[in-house]
Amino acid sequence: MSKVRLTGYILVADEDLSAVKQALPLHRKLTLAEPGCVSFEVLPDNKNPNKYNVDEVFTDQMAFEVHQARVKQSAWGRLTVNVTRHYQMSDTE
Repeated sequence: MSKVRLTGYILVADEDLSAVKQALPLHRKLTLAEPGCVSFEVLPDNKNPNKYNVDEVFTDQMAFEVHQARVKQSAWGRLTVNVTRHYQMSDTE
């Protein structure tokens, strides 16, 4: 079965940047604790302070969908509702 990988970046508005920075460690911790999460990185971009590079891997499509559902209902999901997302999904071995 193929793993699901999501890569890309998010753009955070200036007015949300401080709150996103503060909330990110808990979001990462909760995501890494999810069954099916293989890896999860959301890292600040070296050139743009409003950009965060994203790289997530889940064991399968179901694990990824469970993650997405949890995030939508979470504090992180509410906080980042206005974040612009630029993602690509792929299957990996």
